Amino acid sequence: MKRHRRTAALITLLLAGGGLTACSSSSSAGGSTDDVTITVTEFQQTRIDVVKEQIPGFEAAMKKQGKDITVKLVGDVLTDDQFKTKMTQQLIAGEAPDLIDLGDSLVPGFAGAGYLAPLDDYLDSWDGWDHYYPQFKKAMVRQDGHIYALVHDTGVQNLFYRKDLLTKMGIETSQPATWDDLIARLVQIKDETGDTPIVVPAGTAWGGSTWTEGFQPILGGTTKDYYSLKTGKWNLDSAGFPAVFDLYSELYSKGLLPVQDLENPNPWEPTKYVKFPEGKIQVAAQGTNGWKFDWGPDGAAPIEGLDEKVDTWQYPALRDGDEPFGWSGLGSGYAIPAKSEHKDAAMLFAQYLSQGKPLADQLVASGAAAPRDDLADVAPYSKEPKLLQAGEDLKTSVYVPTGDGSEQVAQAVASATELIITGKADGAQAYAAFKKNAADLLGPDLVK
Repeated sequence: MKRHRRTAALITLLLAGGGLTACSSSSSAGGSTDDVTITVTEFQQTRIDVVKEQIPGFEAAMKKQGKDITVKLVGDVLTDDQFKTKMTQQLIAGEAPDLIDLGDSLVPGFAGAGYLAPLDDYLDSWDGWDHYYPQFKKAMVRQDGHIYALVHDTGVQNLFYRKDLLTKMGIETSQPATWDDLIARLVQIKDETGDTPIVVPAGTAWGGSTWTEGFQPILGGTTKDYYSLKTGKWNLDSAGFPAVFDLYSELYSKGLLPVQDLENPNPWEPTKYVKFPEGKIQVAAQGTNGWKFDWGPDGAAPIEGLDEKVDTWQYPALRDGDEPFGWSGLGSGYAIPAKSEHKDAAMLFAQYLSQGKPLADQLVASGAAAPRDDLADVAPYSKEPKLLQAGEDLKTSVYVPTGDGSEQVAQAVASATELIITGKADGAQAYAAFKKNAADLLGPDLVK
């Protein structure tokens, strides 16, 4: 299934301002669970199909508990931008479904505008909460100390590489310790093949993913001081920013990035869907779901014999003394609108979908890793070695939660890396442009 990778540019002005607004999530405010119909929305066909399969089991389980809850699935296949626009309009009008499956990047803005109900009380009294990995429980907490979305899938961002081709060329395939080690191998590949051997999201055409799938994973493994959840401010003077811009500049100057493809309106298509499967790009920054969505048998660009031909490296260290690392993300989570009249029933469905066989089914369908520690023996997840390995990698992966201003920083990073891949700036010049642009977009209240 081909995914829409472009994320929204800037959040609407309504969502950009204001602090997080608390809303009671006690059962007295959550409505009855007797003879209730709740609505849930999904906007990707894979998610629509797998959630639809879970509804009969949930309704039957509730009947055994004396609860008459009917679930109406609102399935509407949309791009990321279309979904965000639709949810924004519905949340403003008070017409949103009772349960919304949101990508993590949308949660801070919607919660900050007061559109989502905090879930803390529900989670504190749910036995399934004890099985979530501590780093994800911590990462779900927003600046005001509340949780507004229950994450149900996640993954590890790594460097996927064509093990078969590198082995054939006699190029080392062990984990590179540093970026200098990796760049030396990439130069070998380029000299051998004439190819531009690595794709890391960069530039404006890749949209928000230049930040989430390209720049931030390298930044977060280099330094964690670029954002403070305590103060809600961005540190644009963090030494990590110029270091990563310098890395992008080095990859560009040595002819290792497919710059022409990065200027394509959908740059993931010629890079990840054509050249990586063909072996003309040999290394690609990619998340766990690449095993399914991108190159699996039913993916956008299937690679026959994928498990034998492709393997992963962690991100190498950018600074001397650092260790290689994987970058984790929160993926998607279930959120409940503050104006929902059926919060209790909606939360019961969210909890049902977030554990046991229902969660295992969704993870396999989505090509995602479990954010909790008790899925390894649950089929069909237990039969997916690549997903299981990603789940193990999550235990030691790096993640830096951010809040308001993420989309503005993403926009500034995309613009600055665009200067690099078009030859208009080196790393230092791109960093200077980024710093000015980000400060203007964020405003003084969000900058340290």
